[in-house]
Amino acid sequence: MLRDIVNNLKVVSSLLPLTRTTDANGAAADLQDFQGAMVVAHLGASGDTLSGSLKIELELEHSDDNSTFTDCADADLSAAVTGTNTGTFAVVDASGEDSKAYKVGYKGNKRYVRVVYNITGTHTNGTPSSAVIIPGKPKAAPVS
Repeated sequence: MLRDIVNNLKVVSSLLPLTRTTDANGAAADLQDFQGAMVVAHLGASGDTLSGSLKIELELEHSDDNSTFTDCADADLSAAVTGTNTGTFAVVDASGEDSKAYKVGYKGNKRYVRVVYNITGTHTNGTPSSAVIIPGKPKAAPVS
């Protein structure tokens, strides 16, 4: 049995680092042969003044076929928050809520998951952001 964490996790870039001013759907991670996943989204300092009408929501969607994605049910997440859609794991709508990393566990049963960057309002300057999906608990290790 391999005891080091590196051989028991995989890292998939969902949202590549970029300053975003519009909605974005991340690349999906294939969870076949894994029994769980964690998502980590990282936001930098927003160039816009965030508020209830100018905000960022981080969401998770899942799919059986990597083609048709739907919002995760809140019960599929380890720590869902109230947002515009189900599957929301962070609502960033005030100063001090940016420049942070947000994480959530996926405990649903779909094969594919992806991060969704959903904005409300006109983001003129944008917010640097990225997200990775970390499948874990592999059925066989080491993983590549």
